[in-house]
Amino acid sequence: MQAEIAYILKGYPRLSETFISNEIYLLESMGLKLRIYSIKQSDEQQSHGVINKIQAPVCYLPPLTSLSNTTLPHWLWLNYPAYADDHIRLLKQHPFAYLKTLGKTLWMTIRYRKTVWSGLRKVFIKEFIQAGSIAVKVMEIESVCHLHAHFCHGATTVAMFASSMTGKPYSFTAHAKDIYQHDLNPGNLLQKKIQQSAFVTTCTGANQIYLASLMGKDSIHKIYHGLDIHQFKPATHRVRNNHEPVRIISVGRYVEKKGFHYLLEACFQLKKLGYQFECRIIGEFDDQYLRLQQLREKLALEDCVALSGPITHEDLASIYQQSDIFALPCQVLGNGDRDGIPNVLMEAMASGLAVVSSNISGIPELIDSGKDGLLVSEKDSSALAEALQDLISNTGLRLELGKQARHRICREFDARNTNQLLLQLFEDCINQTNYSMTKPCLNSI
Repeated sequence: MQAEIAYILKGYPRLSETFISNEIYLLESMGLKLRIYSIKQSDEQQSHGVINKIQAPVCYLPPLTSLSNTTLPHWLWLNYPAYADDHIRLLKQHPFAYLKTLGKTLWMTIRYRKTVWSGLRKVFIKEFIQAGSIAVKVMEIESVCHLHAHFCHGATTVAMFASSMTGKPYSFTAHAKDIYQHDLNPGNLLQKKIQQSAFVTTCTGANQIYLASLMGKDSIHKIYHGLDIHQFKPATHRVRNNHEPVRIISVGRYVEKKGFHYLLEACFQLKKLGYQFECRIIGEFDDQYLRLQQLREKLALEDCVALSGPITHEDLASIYQQSDIFALPCQVLGNGDRDGIPNVLMEAMASGLAVVSSNISGIPELIDSGKDGLLVSEKDSSALAEALQDLISNTGLRLELGKQARHRICREFDARNTNQLLLQLFEDCINQTNYSMTKPCLNSI
């Protein structure tokens, strides 16, 4: 019987989390067998083509209502019945592990309150209930020997609880917001998750250094997301005549950390200087979309800046080939939220575009400024405008940076290579685990 890895995800599939879908597909193509447990069902109308290639069965948990603006007893009365059978079964079959995990969950609701006088942190009750359902399901499948979660807050909390109830080890991949936005892992919770995990992976060296500093643990591995370099390729011809506007593209959710308003301010400066260009931002609609629409109108950029909705990877690859410059002025927010290495930067570089981004987080690990792209200070629309001026006015520089960007991605960020380490980590866990039904883990949470 071939061992299987259970992937625990907050939602699946998601347009903005294609790196997870690509990872699953590549691991399957390398021979690993997976099962997906999705806490929420996606309501997105579009999905990337890679989803249809994935063989892993997907199990969706019953939906739960929001914990906000309701009492815990009322919330349990509404939601617990859908999960009751699973929890009763766990209590009967593994009472000690179940009750100990429940006790630790209740302790966490008190321990990790925002202040001494705050109410209980009810989200842990919700995640315990979800973990119980996953625990029952993975215990029914003898071949599932390991749990792995993406993002180190909600999904990893669920994985940690499920691991405690089943005895199956867990690991997780930490990304960006989930690491640095401390209210997502209050107190020392992130340290405890690291301590109890089989291993931790993260997508940038900056993240790796930070996570290692929390625990001094050597099982934190840097694994770049990587990219399918055959899906994103340069255009065969990318030279425009003097009368054609240069095409600038940017891609990302309409959220503050992407820094799109700095891009609009830079476009305003370019327009005042008389540069001919077209800028298009593509992304999932979020809380900054209306603000950006208003700013575009205020700056009178409707004739040269377009704000578009999400599209599939297949369509995006074609748009990259029709563009000249990719700009993404990411920023670190006051609450710590930030990007790691945005995958769209890798996609644009693989497509041979000259890229401009901010000198923050893991982005300098991807872009060697002046060699395969340009980096500017965050939150500086003037510096961004100057970099864009250089690329618009200097076709040779633009083409050379795009060429070197493609070489950099092929050399260091080919997903077939970056995923080899993750495959090895899973294989090591499989080899160390007797993947017949294991005894419940009684380690403290």
